[in-house]
Amino acid sequence: MADVHSFESMAALDGEGLRYAIFLTGCPLRCPYCHNPDAWFPSGRDVTADQAYQKARRFKPYFKNGGGVTFSGGEPLLHADFINETAAKLRADGIGYCLDTSGSVPLTESVQKALDGADMVILDIKFPDPERYRRYTGGDFNRFVEIGRYCSKIGVRLWLRTVVVPGINDTEADMERYAALVKEFKFERYELLGFHTMGFFKYEKLQIENPLANVPAMDRARLDELQLRLNALVQLQPVGGGRQKND
Repeated sequence: MADVHSFESMAALDGEGLRYAIFLTGCPLRCPYCHNPDAWFPSGRDVTADQAYQKARRFKPYFKNGGGVTFSGGEPLLHADFINETAAKLRADGIGYCLDTSGSVPLTESVQKALDGADMVILDIKFPDPERYRRYTGGDFNRFVEIGRYCSKIGVRLWLRTVVVPGINDTEADMERYAALVKEFKFERYELLGFHTMGFFKYEKLQIENPLANVPAMDRARLDELQLRLNALVQLQPVGGGRQKND
């Protein structure tokens, strides 16, 4: 059983194809650009693995062209046992799953099992160095590096993402640092996401200080420039750019 923040049917931004997204609560990080601070806290909605499976299986006819279930959050790997239990039911029904994670948890046996069984892992690369990672997220830089290395070792399909925030990580030099960091990872794509302000109302509602209250949304043209620079550095084909989705 796990505390679920929300479910989203027909999700199109959380992996390939159409997805059924399960957003789990709790996160060890406190990223200043998070647009789901409400997912940091328990929702009071306890869901069993069978209940989650029954909800997802209704959308199986739409899981074509790589579609399936995505476990997101919050940080889904805080609930690795729940994911593994649900995954067994999904797998028996021919449904695959994706993990959308910050990699901010220890690489336990349960976490390894969840990564091993995934069709794809979307790994959020917050900051390219330990100092800024700790400063802006409060988390352990080495944890996500270890998970990125593990994903590369087992050969699971790996996508990387980074939210770009004006004045924080929006320079060509930053792109060079990110590119240097991920050289040891084996990944298919690396997508930059633009910081946006659409989740600001949640901070007000929860009475949480918003550390980026005076920061404007990321300029799309500038984001595209940085995406092209990053593509060249990591020698990947363009994946677009300009989409705004903060995690």
